[in-house]
Amino acid sequence: MDWSSSLQGLAGGVLIGLSATWLMATLGRIAGISGIIGGLITARPKGDSAWRLTFLLGLISGPLVVMLLGGGLGNVAGGAVDITGQVIGEPAGGVALMLLAGLLVGLGTGLGSGCTSGHGVCGLARLSVRSMVATLSFLVAAIFTVFVVRHVIGGGA
Repeated sequence: MDWSSSLQGLAGGVLIGLSATWLMATLGRIAGISGIIGGLITARPKGDSAWRLTFLLGLISGPLVVMLLGGGLGNVAGGAVDITGQVIGEPAGGVALMLLAGLLVGLGTGLGSGCTSGHGVCGLARLSVRSMVATLSFLVAAIFTVFVVRHVIGGGA
């Protein structure tokens, strides 16, 4: 077991939890990415977009700072390899497939009234029944997708 990666994941999870708690405690807002981006796109009351933009800039700049400090890409495309020697996180398809996947994720966040970060991190912490159902749905869909891709279609690792 790679303790370094595990500790980095633990530290990242703690920081995500603390930032979600801080946002809820200071502004009374949920740290769901789709809601934050949606609030920037749709008309909101004056003064509501500054914290949203700051949150998104922090979300993007954090990994960039780690990379600039020599942290590399972590376990994505060129980082860690699994037990078969394949790169973990290497895209299975091209740009078109990733754009389609992003579009479907966006559609799903609209249908699900939020994204995995909003429901999984913040909603579960608030014991929201809607978020519990949504998170369970995400997990079931992910398990089903991996099963179909690996065992029915025959793709994937």
